[in-house]
Amino acid sequence: MQSWRRRSLWLALLASWLLVLLGLFPLLRLAVPTSPRAGAPQGWPRWLDAELLQSFAKPGELLEDGPQPPQALRGGSCNWGACFDTSKCRGGGLKVFVYPAAGPVSETRHRILASVEGSRYHTLNAAEACLLLLLSPDTPTGECDPVPPQWDGGRNHLVLSLHPAPCPRTFQLGQAMVAEASPTVDTFRPGFDVALPLLPEAHPLRGGAPGQLRQHSPRPGVALLALAEDGGRWHVAGTDFSACPWDGRCERDRGPKQTYPGAMLPNATFCLIPGRSPDVLHFLQALQAGCIPVLLSPRWELPFSEVIDWTKAAIVADERLPLQVLTALQEMPLARVLALRQQTQFLWDAYFSSVEKIIHATLEIIQDRIFGASAHTSLLWNSPPGAILALPTFSPSPSDFPFYHLQQGSRPLGRFSALIWGGAPSQPPLKLIQAVASSQHCAQILVLWNSEKPPPTRWPKTAVPLTVIDGHRKVSDRFFPYSAISTDAILSLDAHSSLSTSEVDFAFVVWQNFPERMVGFLTWSHFWDEARGGWGYTAKRTNEFSMVLTSAAFYHRYYHTLFTHSLPKALRTLADEAPTCVDVLMNFLVASVTKLPPIKVPYGMRHQEARPPSLEPGGPGLRQEPQPAAQNCINQVAAGFGHMPLVSSRLRLDPVLFKDPVSVLRKKYRSLEKP
Repeated sequence: MQSWRRRSLWLALLASWLLVLLGLFPLLRLAVPTSPRAGAPQGWPRWLDAELLQSFAKPGELLEDGPQPPQALRGGSCNWGACFDTSKCRGGGLKVFVYPAAGPVSETRHRILASVEGSRYHTLNAAEACLLLLLSPDTPTGECDPVPPQWDGGRNHLVLSLHPAPCPRTFQLGQAMVAEASPTVDTFRPGFDVALPLLPEAHPLRGGAPGQLRQHSPRPGVALLALAEDGGRWHVAGTDFSACPWDGRCERDRGPKQTYPGAMLPNATFCLIPGRSPDVLHFLQALQAGCIPVLLSPRWELPFSEVIDWTKAAIVADERLPLQVLTALQEMPLARVLALRQQTQFLWDAYFSSVEKIIHATLEIIQDRIFGASAHTSLLWNSPPGAILALPTFSPSPSDFPFYHLQQGSRPLGRFSALIWGGAPSQPPLKLIQAVASSQHCAQILVLWNSEKPPPTRWPKTAVPLTVIDGHRKVSDRFFPYSAISTDAILSLDAHSSLSTSEVDFAFVVWQNFPERMVGFLTWSHFWDEARGGWGYTAKRTNEFSMVLTSAAFYHRYYHTLFTHSLPKALRTLADEAPTCVDVLMNFLVASVTKLPPIKVPYGMRHQEARPPSLEPGGPGLRQEPQPAAQNCINQVAAGFGHMPLVSSRLRLDPVLFKDPVSVLRKKYRSLEKP
């Protein structure tokens, strides 16, 4: 009898524990939002455990937040295949025509126009355009622009609005795509419309302010939470925060309180942002501050949700489960916090820090739809430097770009192409060609002839192919993506350059370990000139440098494509008019992509003493101290980029064993040891 009672007691205990576990697991699923399915449009998660919310919310709230009848979408059943004619884009790719404004142009519209006109997509001919762009009216008088003459029911049109339009539309959108700030999830058409961020009126045109994150892991005493409030303000609470901060039912707030005006950014680890539309502006503030956005049941579509994986930078939570959300945030591993905060900084800098980047990202999304299988991969959109700087016309594979080798554990192939800019001397640079051709890593030598005089008929015989290319008499031609270049690595040289084979070999080995950077021999350094109130640069030998001269430098061939097809035409024209600007411009471009300084390698003193005293008219030589007239070049380039991307460095890489006391014949880089 006692054994039967003992067994019955054990069975009752096991049954009770089983019931507890069955009730607990669904609650644990509520605390962690599910990630979107691969390949599907990234919408917001729909909570499937509504019956378990009875213990956390009032019945009236459940009915209010329950499933609502679907609203009619704008444009009916429009999607990419039904409402966009891709045949117009097959010839020249994505070409964008912008309808001129009917009346005065506001500052907001002027910034959008400048961003589109500065892109590689812009065309002045509406007949050859693949996409017709209509800017949403933003006039304070409430007057709306008339229907465009080529409207055609909105087909192949994009209606764009970075700010809420003050006047209602007087025409039906029809088959037009809509790119607007923070559209609601009920009216947004995934895969057809484009969700934009809500911008402040003073958002910069280009460049933009950098991210404010200086230390990724939380420091002792730094607030854990910041709550978005009305008027662009933030309510910050300390780390000891156990009460609900957002639903008005909190009994007490144990943390110290701070209030930041809208111009300031929150100094906290997590930023709680309610799902109401007025709170959308806080989202960009949180990204810039490196504060992980925690979106509480958002009712609007996140910007660029079609391509950006927001699960790597933001958290979606249910506002009806405050205690569970707070517990999950407090117990989040520091490694996860670090990854989320780093991603916020990348996304801010790549896509949201300026109007120009937002417009270009919008056009890249539409171009990806046109290209289909050859479009940007998710890795290119969600990894530095971002899809805007990874042109799909170069390659659809991430392994072909210089900045993804380290992520994929690969290295560039062990060969380079020497591109020699020549034309001024009457005879070919025999010593330079022989020294480069003797390198074990040289695959070919290309001579870009930049003189009106015909090139010499006889060239030295080399172990590698030598090809002469006729240039167009412009300095920017040296950075054109010539199809004859067959390797990833390019050794850019001037005819006046003087290098030894050992110097070339060692510099190339260094570049293979840093394929995203420029590796050079001669350097310049930029500085802020207080007297002139602008930037300057010098070739004086100092401990720091920020630029390497392209008269003798290794870099990846992709930067030729980026230089030709991504830089604004005004900057390329500047390089043609002021030859010394070409070095500044190329270094600006690489630094803006990598956020890293170039690398200096040893260069013999005999070469520096043999440099020509000045530039020759045919093209750039081994530049010495920049002339005063050329000093303004760096300020013009900085204005074109919108910021100063150059990064200073004190690093020079030398062979480790080249001074070993061994036989000269056993040394790998023998010439580097000679004075």
